[in-house]
Amino acid sequence: MDDKYQALRLKNQLCFPLYLCAKEVTRRYQPMLDRLDLTYTQYIVMMYFWEMGSGSARDLSRAVTLDPSTLTPILKRLDQKGYLTRARDPRDERSMIISLTAAGRALQDDALQVPARMADCLGLSEAEAVRLGGLLGKILANIETKP
Repeated sequence: MDDKYQALRLKNQLCFPLYLCAKEVTRRYQPMLDRLDLTYTQYIVMMYFWEMGSGSARDLSRAVTLDPSTLTPILKRLDQKGYLTRARDPRDERSMIISLTAAGRALQDDALQVPARMADCLGLSEAEAVRLGGLLGKILANIETKP
């Protein structure tokens, strides 16, 4: 390949290993999440509520960067499974307050093994994982500020 096109080689692209890592990490999560009867996106939503306990659909949408139209069926399904409840905010009828149920809280204990198993799978030291998380956060922040 002509030197003029070096920038177009796969080995010189940051996007390609990021894409492969995202695909593989998500694939590795799936067997663990199957045991919890959760999809990856449902797991992300549950982690938010395990941390927060309850919150508005708007706050959830901002925190997990998913559109409300994407979240609605996820929240409905988690409600049907008995992990969350959804109710209209008495102060604002347009807003939904979502709360973790006892069953949703109990699921948290079952999910405790997931992060450790993923850490083993990734094979990074704690310091490397922290550094990588920081770099990925920096990339996301930079991307959000660029047109």
